[in-house]
Amino acid sequence: MEERELTVRFDDKDVIYDVTELDELSLAYAVTIHKAQGSEYPIVVMPFTMSHFVMLQRNLLYTDVTRAKKIFVLVGEKKAVYYAIKNETTTVRNTCLAQRLRPDSRESRKVEI
Repeated sequence: MEERELTVRFDDKDVIYDVTELDELSLAYAVTIHKAQGSEYPIVVMPFTMSHFVMLQRNLLYTDVTRAKKIFVLVGEKKAVYYAIKNETTTVRNTCLAQRLRPDSRESRKVEI
């Protein structure tokens, strides 16, 4: 307080902010499930409420749980969890992956290994 500055550590780098610059800082508590795909975290806290029922899908719940290395905490409504578990509908993915994996397909012949 006497120096009128704040030191913030980003990974292993310290950045000093003057008191007049503090409005440039925003606290970030969340990472979206989509951004977290392919990553793991020591602890994952997942809010689960009916207010976001469009996102309540079994595959997304599975992704949430599998991001946690040690601890997974689910906070919210039981109804939302039950809804997600029963909801197996996922959006259609137009990747043509199955077709491309067939050795006799036109798409697989385009790819040279």
